[in-house]
Parts: sequence; C-alpha cells; structure tokens
Amino acid sequence: MSLTFLTRRNQGFLWVALLAAGAITSAMMLQYVFDVQPCAWCVLLRLIFVALGIVGIFGWLFQGQRAVRIVASLLSLALALSGVATGLYLHLVASHSSSCNFTLADKIVMALGLDQALPMVFKVGASCDAAVALVLGVPSALWAVALAVASIIVTVRALRR
Repeated sequence: MSLTFLTRRNQGFLWVALLAAGAITSAMMLQYVFDVQPCAWCVLLRLIFVALGIVGIFGWLFQGQRAVRIVASLLSLALALSGVATGLYLHLVASHSSSCNFTLADKIVMALGLDQALPMVFKVGASCDAAVALVLGVPSALWAVALAVASIIVTVRALRR
C-alpha cells in the first residue's frame, strides 16, 4: 500500500479539515471549560466550520478525481468566505447588540434543527453581547476569521498545484 495520500502535494484539503477542527475544538473549550455560552452567530460559525471540515476531509480523500477536487475547492472557498463574513459580522455588529430579536443566524440554526439534534454543539446559550470571549487578548470571532482566511489561502494554494 502506497502512502501517496500523505505527500506534500496532497495536504491542502487535510489542512482545511485540521483548521476547521481547531476552530470547533476551540469553541467547545470556550463553552465547556471556560463557560462562555455561544450566541446564535457563534453557533452559525460552528456550523460553517463543521461543514468546512467535512468538505476538507471529503476533498482530501477523493482529490484524485478532478471533478471532486474542483467541487470541494469551490465549496471550501464558499464556506471559508462565509466564515470570514460571519466572524466579521459577529465582531463588528452582533457583539455590540443586546437585542433579543431573532437574527438570520437564529433562523438558520432553528430551520436546520441543529439546536435540537445536537444541542451540545449547536444550542444557543447567550446573546451576542454576552458571548464575547478573548483568547490571548483577541476576540474569538477574530480568531475564527483568521482560521477562515487561512483556509482560503490553503485552498487557493491547493488549487494552483
């Protein structure tokens, strides 16, 4: 059995999956170790990173097929860009609002039923202004943006090969 799936050329999608896993792990640690309950936008970011991780694994496993690689790359880029937009919105807008109105993030999470299916991961537990967490002095939303940007860079580099 050959280990060609571990060559440097083939690691782009694996890095995307690892970055997404890091984002989810960090979010879960904030919630369950440091008791920072997630807001609706935080939960939406989790959903984006879970989807990004799944696409990364799928792209990594089936990258030998050109069509799969292209679809996985496009999905990865779309999800990572969504992560950037969501993280920036959370940091710049939602974290400064104490409103209890249902937002787009609430509607998406509720429509998908994820808050009921996997409440340990996707249940909203705080308003956005109460869910601000600093990690090494940087808001967690900006860490999510950084991980999403890193995913974009890795995906673009993998596409160029």
